[in-house]
Amino acid sequence: MDQALATIALTQLAIAFIPVVFVLILLACWSLPQKRTWHALVRMLVQLLLVGYVLSYIFESDNAWIIGALLLVMVLFSSWIALNNIESPGKSLFNSAFWAIFISSVMVLLVITQGVLNLEPWHEAKILVPLAGMVFANGMNSVSLCGERFFAEINRSESYLNARNIAFKASMIPNVNALFAVGIVSLPGMMTGQILAGVSPFIAARYQIMVMCMVFSSAGLASAIFLILNKNSTKKIS
Repeated sequence: MDQALATIALTQLAIAFIPVVFVLILLACWSLPQKRTWHALVRMLVQLLLVGYVLSYIFESDNAWIIGALLLVMVLFSSWIALNNIESPGKSLFNSAFWAIFISSVMVLLVITQGVLNLEPWHEAKILVPLAGMVFANGMNSVSLCGERFFAEINRSESYLNARNIAFKASMIPNVNALFAVGIVSLPGMMTGQILAGVSPFIAARYQIMVMCMVFSSAGLASAIFLILNKNSTKKIS
């Protein structure tokens, strides 16, 4: 278990795109829209390459203001992305999405970093930033799912309570499924990464349990806060 994780050369990394090309060919052969997929792939590639350089600087920094600013930018972008699939009246939902993700993330990160990990200092970037990214992403996905379903139900003239309950249940399906599947169907990313890096599976499992609790609670809290903040939403999606 002491074998170091190998560095992936760019030429080797290019091989990972071979199955991606097959999917793109399928989209083309079946005459399905490709623009959004290409856009997403290019953005993924550029964003991850850039973030690699940026994080190298941030991880070496001990400046809490820089790290705090980075986390704020992450919340803002996650709030904006969460609303991409929701046909909302203007930009009225951005504030509720932002506060839903922000409040739920702060609550969860405080418990994890200060209660479980006893992080010192609190802004230890190598730990805080990756954990925050997981929390923000799960909050973002849950807000997107519950928002789309909530306004679809409102558009069908459902009451707020019925729409809220249906939307909340729908938003939690991926996370509940993940709880059932973890360790049997799949080894999640963090646990897999630690095992590949040579960490004992017993220790990796403990960290993964922490992560599963973190993402489940962040998703549920973000959805609930978003739905509560939109209690008075009566406008229908056009």
